[in-house]
Amino acid sequence: VQLVESGGGLVQAGGSLRLSCVASGFSNDGFAIGWFRQVPGKEREGVACIRRQNGRPAYADVAKGRFTISSDNAKNTVYLQMNNLKVEDTAVYYCGADPAGWCGLPYDYVGQGTQVTVSS
Repeated sequence: VQLVESGGGLVQAGGSLRLSCVASGFSNDGFAIGWFRQVPGKEREGVACIRRQNGRPAYADVAKGRFTISSDNAKNTVYLQMNNLKVEDTAVYYCGADPAGWCGLPYDYVGQGTQVTVSS
């Protein structure tokens, strides 16, 4: 299984970014892909998750109303659209995968991460 994230960068508070996670190597469609983030010295924080089979999303409180997770199954890609970004959203964002379709930390597979920096 391989997960490759992209789309991070520097944005001003109130701005938007869209992260992408290309997933490959799964043997069936029963998996889930989630996004989580981490700031050095702090615990990982789940953000959102989506299940491949039914496309049902799940959001942590930090993401509700501002972030949207979606998937393009034809491209094996999961997106995290982040709007109205805040300085406190600054972190390395990772996508993770669970082959059994579980949404939540820890994930069995994790990508390399992409840095998101929100300036004031």
